[in-house]
Amino acid sequence: MIKLEQLKKIFNTGGGEVAALDGVDVDIKKGEFVAIMGRSGSGKSTMLNILGCMDQPTSGRYLLSDQDVSRLNDDELSKIRNEYIGFVFQSFHLLPRLTALQNVMLPLRFATPERQKSGQKRAEELLDKVGLADRMHHLPNEMSGGQIQRVAIARSLINKPHVLLADEPTGNLDTKMSKQIIDLIVDLNRQGQTIVMVTHEPDIAAHAGRTIRVLDGRIV
Repeated sequence: MIKLEQLKKIFNTGGGEVAALDGVDVDIKKGEFVAIMGRSGSGKSTMLNILGCMDQPTSGRYLLSDQDVSRLNDDELSKIRNEYIGFVFQSFHLLPRLTALQNVMLPLRFATPERQKSGQKRAEELLDKVGLADRMHHLPNEMSGGQIQRVAIARSLINKPHVLLADEPTGNLDTKMSKQIIDLIVDLNRQGQTIVMVTHEPDIAAHAGRTIRVLDGRIV
């Protein structure tokens, strides 16, 4: 599903060049649940940004479903993000004036009317899948943090992504809600969803099938 070959990302700073990623090689198979861990500044967020096609490497290759996305232009990267990748962020990113159902359907806003119609049915099914069938017409301020994150997870799945990228998905939640979210992510993986999750919490990473540790831009 994912292959990184000698991936490098160099940033030019006032003090010179900094290698956020320095020759990274990673293989992630379809259906895997992989956690990426590393302290602040280790390069894990840079890696996630490249995996999510929100940034491009300075050198090396990134193959996603056998397609080399390393050198695509912005429009091509946008298409890949929309069709191949689902995102779950720590800060949820729901629009406050839209209901749960409307938020889940947001990625379909540029789709054809036919796809939007079928997309509403899928959105309703996804909200049911994450345990929010009775909350689909509620606004974010009418839901708990755990419920809001479940809406965000449902939204990330609306386009049937090849890979789900989760950036500290339990970071803003208490222990009980964190367990609910990680249990949901584990369940999605058991159903075949490929998942890559960045976390700094060892107990959360322990739920993944494999952990990749990053230090100073390299896999350790």
